Amino acid sequence: MNQVIMIGRLTRDPEFQKYEGKSKCRICIAVKRPFKNSDGIFEVDYITWNVWNVIAEKVNEYVKKGDLISVKGRVQNNDYKDKSDNKVYSYEFVAESVSFLQSEKREPEVTTVD
Repeated sequence: MNQVIMIGRLTRDPEFQKYEGKSKCRICIAVKRPFKNSDGIFEVDYITWNVWNVIAEKVNEYVKKGDLISVKGRVQNNDYKDKSDNKVYSYEFVAESVSFLQSEKREPEVTTVD
């Protein structure tokens, strides 16, 4: 099973694009780790997600930097060979549903529509 769920705050406004008849939105959320480091501080990871089509349009319309959201999706690998023929390992997070937990223009949840 390849399923990831994260809750965090947007670190910047969504980056929205339309091309080849599809809508795409890149979002970055700050996700607090569930444990403290040796200094007693919760560290934060900054995770970039790709959101597509109807969900991307709703995310672009309803959320902005600082809003709290929940994202559910999958990890996808995009391995490739560089110019020197070395294998490069690359991963991306692809959203399948987004819930707006705290936003001025709140709408409950946006789920994939196929």
